Amino acid sequence: MRLDSAWIRRKLLDQARWWAGCPQGVVSGWWGRQGGWVVDVDGLRRLVGEQDGVVTAGQALRLGFTRDQIRHLARSGKWTRVARGCFVPAPEAQVAAPRRARIRAAVTSLGPGAVAVLDTAAELHRIGGLRATGAIHVSVPADRPTMQRRADPNLVVHQLTLGPDDVCAVDGVQVTTAVRTVADVILRAARYPAVCVIDSALNRRLLTEHDLSLVQALIAGRRGAVVARRHLAEADGRAQSPLETRARLRCVDGGVRPDVLQLEVRDDDGYLLGIGDLGWRGARVIAEADGRGPHRTPMALYEDRLRQNRLINAGWMVLRFTWTDTLRPDYIPQTVRRALRRSR
Repeated sequence: MRLDSAWIRRKLLDQARWWAGCPQGVVSGWWGRQGGWVVDVDGLRRLVGEQDGVVTAGQALRLGFTRDQIRHLARSGKWTRVARGCFVPAPEAQVAAPRRARIRAAVTSLGPGAVAVLDTAAELHRIGGLRATGAIHVSVPADRPTMQRRADPNLVVHQLTLGPDDVCAVDGVQVTTAVRTVADVILRAARYPAVCVIDSALNRRLLTEHDLSLVQALIAGRRGAVVARRHLAEADGRAQSPLETRARLRCVDGGVRPDVLQLEVRDDDGYLLGIGDLGWRGARVIAEADGRGPHRTPMALYEDRLRQNRLINAGWMVLRFTWTDTLRPDYIPQTVRRALRRSR
């Protein structure tokens, strides 16, 4: 039986479309003698694995897809459009890091010179302390129009003046350096999140004490610099989480500043009984900041109880605070003050 060549081409195209949209495909490509095209599915899989699951239209074309194929895959839902000219070749729910995929797509869609900045840059550097939002902040060169590509309501386009030393790459995404990111954020953020950002960057060793002078230089003469300098003066890289920073600031504001952070308590033989997040050594009082993540597993709860029992038996009073407690200006300092009075 003789088969119609047009029918063969259609069947091959249908198969190629199906395999291209299927993450579990195992073929390296499809070819059609009449159409003269090749689709490199394995190449696509490798590429999206290196790019948070994202592929651009230009990259897909170079892998052998046609524009009609790309449109068909997007309309059928096999590829998810995450920004102009950027796609996730799978349902977005299957992507390991959909947020990072959207950030990468947003930066890529704005062309050469686009850089993730402000809160988005802090997110990519994994600097804590800022409230999570859906906004994606990207800066484009000053000579580029910013009124285009505004279809995504979460995309916020800026035109910051950035030098070559202000930009680096994080997992292949252009982003402001940790120093520049901290400088830009603390000029705009309120006191608590600003100090949390500085503490987090210091604790993660993205900044050093020397780098704080660089931050000072970057904020000099800019709007908000006077307040931002006060934020820098309150920073302490020993804080291991934004919750610890907020608890410390509540104590400072309430007149019960802790003597030390990460206080090591040892017995007479030098055995480590525990480490307190905030400590008042003279009164033998410790305050623990209990975040949701580290302290919610059964093993973490078990270890917390063991440590607390050892500290109490050694004559220390242990207070525990959560994120909700930091939302009340008076609760933490009043609780600490009562504990300090009892110890006298």
